[in-house]
Amino acid sequence: MLLKLKGKFYRTAIRSAMLYGTECWAAKGKHEHKFSVAEMKMLRWMSSHTRLDKIRNEDIRERVGVAPIVEKMVESRLKWFGHVRRRSIEHPVRRVDEMEDGQRAKGRGRPKKTIHEVVKRDLHVNGLSVDMIHDRAQ
Repeated sequence: MLLKLKGKFYRTAIRSAMLYGTECWAAKGKHEHKFSVAEMKMLRWMSSHTRLDKIRNEDIRERVGVAPIVEKMVESRLKWFGHVRRRSIEHPVRRVDEMEDGQRAKGRGRPKKTIHEVVKRDLHVNGLSVDMIHDRAQ
C-alpha cells in the first residue's frame, strides 16, 4: 500500500481517535510529548522503518504526509475556543467558560494550569488575538 494512502488512513481514523476530547483539557508538556512519541511509533511502523534506520522524524512525516500531532492539538483547541466564544452568553457551555477561578473547586498544592492559560499561550505563539475569533475565515 502506498505511504500517502496509509497517511490518509492514519489522519482520518487513528489521529481523530487520539485527539478526541483534547480540545477541552489543558495538556501538559509531558502529555504532548507522549502523544508525539506514540504518533512517531505508528508512523515508523506504517513506513516499515525502525529507529535503527536513523531516519529523521521530519522525513518520515513528509513521506507519509502527516503534520505533527501537537500542531493538530493546538489547532483543535483554538477551534473549540472560538466555537465556545461565539456562543451566546446564556448558553451553558459559555456560562461555565465565563466562571471565575474562585467559583471552581481548588485542591491542595500548586494551582493547575487552566485551559484558559493554555489557549492564551497558543494564541500568543501563533500570533493571534482573542478579537479574531469572530472572523472564521482565517
